[in-house]
Formats: sequence, C-alpha cells, structure tokens
Amino acid sequence: MTDAFPAHPPHLGDEAPDFELPNQFGEPVRLSALRGRPVVVVFYPFAFSGICTSELSEIRDRWDVFSRAGAEVVAVSVDSKFTLRAFAEAEGYAFSLVADFWPHGEVARRYGVFDDASGMALRGTFILDSAGIVRYSVVNPRGQARDLGEYAEALTRLSSTEAP
Repeated sequence: MTDAFPAHPPHLGDEAPDFELPNQFGEPVRLSALRGRPVVVVFYPFAFSGICTSELSEIRDRWDVFSRAGAEVVAVSVDSKFTLRAFAEAEGYAFSLVADFWPHGEVARRYGVFDDASGMALRGTFILDSAGIVRYSVVNPRGQARDLGEYAEALTRLSSTEAP
C-alpha cells in the first residue's frame, strides 16, 4: 500500500476523502457535490453476494430511516458499473451504487477498507454531516453484517445537532 492511501479509516471529525465514481448508470457521483445534506457511504464486498444483498435490501426496505434524516446513500463496491446496474435492477435499489472498479479499489483504499489479500472492500460505513465531516464510522469483519439500528441512531443524533 502506498502513502497516498491511509492504512486506517478516516477518524471521527475528519473530512471524508472526496471521490468521483460512476454509478450503475455510468453517471459520475462526486461525494463533495452531495454536501448540504448527510451522506451515508456504505462499502460492501460484492454485488449479488448473500450478506451484501441482505444489507442493501435492508437499506431499501427501511428507506424511512434515511429519508427522515434527509440523507443520501452511496453504496460502493469494486464491481463494474454493468454488474451494479444488473444488481440494482434485480433488487430494486433506487440509491446510488458506485463502481470502485478501476483503478481497482482506489476509493476503498482511501477509506482504509480495501483488503489487498482478497481484492475487495471490507464492510465499512461512514456517515458524513452536511459539510462532509465523518460523524460515524464502523468497519465490520468479513462475514459480519452491519446493524441498521446503529445507522438510525447515528442519523438521529446527526439530525438533532444539524437542526437550524
């Protein structure tokens, strides 16, 4: 790993590393362009895999958690945009799935969640405030799903501190 990529995830209070990646439709998604509202960046290993499908389906099925907070969800994997489009269509995901395909895993490396041994992203979640500052993060070990209840609590806390 080079010095350009941290060996650890960004710390709470850090500005989230910016990126621009194509979504499932090939449209560019730039993280800094989403400022002004909370953003939930969800790294996951692979489209169509069991735990990943379950986690993203829970986001889809509990969309109220994110809409109440006015949050944008950006799900990131090392899959190609073509795979992500098929995945989104098959599962009915209306949020952005972005392809960290090439250079392979570059954005996951910036967030300290790329596993060089397996060539995939770990299960990292970063909740950013409206200014792009990391306010919540968790990285789960391989095979362990994330807890959507934790997202809801973090988004509620964030919403209460950002209320005018």
